Amino acid sequence: MTALYTASATATGDGRNGHVRSSDGVLDFDLAIPKEMGGPGGALTNPEQLFAAGYAACFHSALKRVASAHKVTLTDTAITVDVGIGQLPSGGFGLSVTIEAELPGLPEEQAKEILEGAHQMCPYSNATRGNVEVQLNLA
Repeated sequence: MTALYTASATATGDGRNGHVRSSDGVLDFDLAIPKEMGGPGGALTNPEQLFAAGYAACFHSALKRVASAHKVTLTDTAITVDVGIGQLPSGGFGLSVTIEAELPGLPEEQAKEILEGAHQMCPYSNATRGNVEVQLNLA
């Protein structure tokens, strides 16, 4: 694969309680471990939120592209991505992803077809396939 674009970010400090900055400075903020994982939580983001945001935006773009290829006009759509983190039986940590699609006005079968097509096209879905449990839901 030839990359069309490469994003770069650097983490410093104390990992999940550290700091991240993108190479262009657009992202530049502190991180905090969520309270649910024993951290301080609060008004700081964490890697799972960043992954969820990126996946949601990317998947929504793929959804629109697949719908357009099917000559379907989508309006008032939304994609919500929930990213869970937990301990694996092997002792490491793993992620789970739930994608919820709001596709108002589409028949259920057509919505499912477009949703599955987006899951096949989205780079995040392709990167996680076989490594992360991903569940697709229609709202």
